[in-house]
Amino acid sequence: MNIWKPLVLILPVIVVTTGVVYADRDEREGEGRGWFSSFRLDVAPVTDPLYQEECGACHFAYQPGLLPERSWQKMMTQLDDHFGDNAELVEAKRQQIEAYLGTNAADHANYKRSKGFARSIKADEIVLRITDTLYFKRKHDEVPARLVTGNKDVGSYSHCAACHTDAAKGSYNEHEVRIPGVGRWDD
Repeated sequence: MNIWKPLVLILPVIVVTTGVVYADRDEREGEGRGWFSSFRLDVAPVTDPLYQEECGACHFAYQPGLLPERSWQKMMTQLDDHFGDNAELVEAKRQQIEAYLGTNAADHANYKRSKGFARSIKADEIVLRITDTLYFKRKHDEVPARLVTGNKDVGSYSHCAACHTDAAKGSYNEHEVRIPGVGRWDD
């Protein structure tokens, strides 16, 4: 009997099944590797040019999928005191940005990390700082403060892109973390 014929027929099934198993494992862990990395889900990158221009002019344009809609709504109603700064916008721009943030917020997103952020905030709680979420705290609990707040090139946990090399693309994979002055970080 020719053994190659059955192997040729079953090999594609094995490859596809293996890919699905690894993709499922990687999605649960939030880490893709090699050709399975296309299955990795973090947060959707920023796609709104107005939001990028207005908010990104002063700080990293945080992806809407990092906070739930109620948090973005409250933040957008308090722009006269936006973490100590006046970030007021003309009403039409404010409404457009608020709509973008709300539509793409963590509680509406279909991305693994967005769902993690949304689940970590109680339904009756409004969190304005991403760094105050339980999800963020759990993901950063092993990173010593001296490497972040004590690091002149980082300064704060809110400076995502200082260490997360692909943060602007919506990727917060721990294997892409490079802490300035320290190098690759892997807990």
